[in-house]
Amino acid sequence: MPTPGADEVLLRVRAAGMCHSDVGELDEPSWAASITRNPITLGHEIAGEILAVGADVRDWRPGQRVGVHPLGRTVPGYSRDGGYASHHLAPASDLVAVPDGLSDERAAVGTDAGMTSYHAVATVAGVAPGMRVGVIGLGGLGQLGAQLAVHLDAEVHAADTDAGALALAEGWGMAGTYPDADALRGLGLDAVVDFAGFGTTTEAAVHAIKVGGTVVMVGLGAEHTTLTTADVIHQKARILGTTGGTREDVAACYALLEKGVLVPVVERLRFADVPEGIDRLREGRVRGRLVVVPDEDAEDADDR
Repeated sequence: MPTPGADEVLLRVRAAGMCHSDVGELDEPSWAASITRNPITLGHEIAGEILAVGADVRDWRPGQRVGVHPLGRTVPGYSRDGGYASHHLAPASDLVAVPDGLSDERAAVGTDAGMTSYHAVATVAGVAPGMRVGVIGLGGLGQLGAQLAVHLDAEVHAADTDAGALALAEGWGMAGTYPDADALRGLGLDAVVDFAGFGTTTEAAVHAIKVGGTVVMVGLGAEHTTLTTADVIHQKARILGTTGGTREDVAACYALLEKGVLVPVVERLRFADVPEGIDRLREGRVRGRLVVVPDEDAEDADDR
């Protein structure tokens, strides 16, 4: 059992979201530089209950439910053991209070998927009422990004090659859904947020914006993309990359999750099913977010 340092807390992990970057850590040599210790426990989307606090911790107490900002002082799953375990040590400065009305599973999703989507749409793209916005990819992040853009009173056009993902989006109040990113070309949008990043999607986004519009790159579906220089220049495209966000983004996302403004598709897995979840992420067989929960919590859910 780990013991918290002076400025740390010990959490009982109640939910740990699974992310495609877990596959990157395992499969892509370019990710190796991000991992500062090995062996290491993966899992960077963590929600839990405080069991103990270090001697210098004043703002948190045992029994509180918290999420862990995954890009804080140290990064779980990269520079310290992550959330695919029964317990987790986190710096107290990285914690975000979980609202009473928010489930552990959605709290875990909000730490990274929610934070990243919120930051990309609200902060980087600057989505505001009346804007015409494109969303490419309606996976775990894109679903939240599209819902947030609608909530911000934008006219939202979303594209995904998965017909099932488009069917899920039918009740979200979007202006249009499209079978692929190329179908967004010529719409003259103020901004496009590319949650897919599959090589050709960013080029399609450049053709979907108005002159002077913004393309925000979030997805890492492919390591490289190809852009036509003349198109970028003539469109006067602003191409911005973003990853992650702040503790404040997590807190803002939690508030919207609790209100039901953001409704992620969540599938529970037991800890023993983490390898299966990794394989499904690797093969693109996940719609929404996979969340690992302790076996006793999974059994309680099965009983219900």
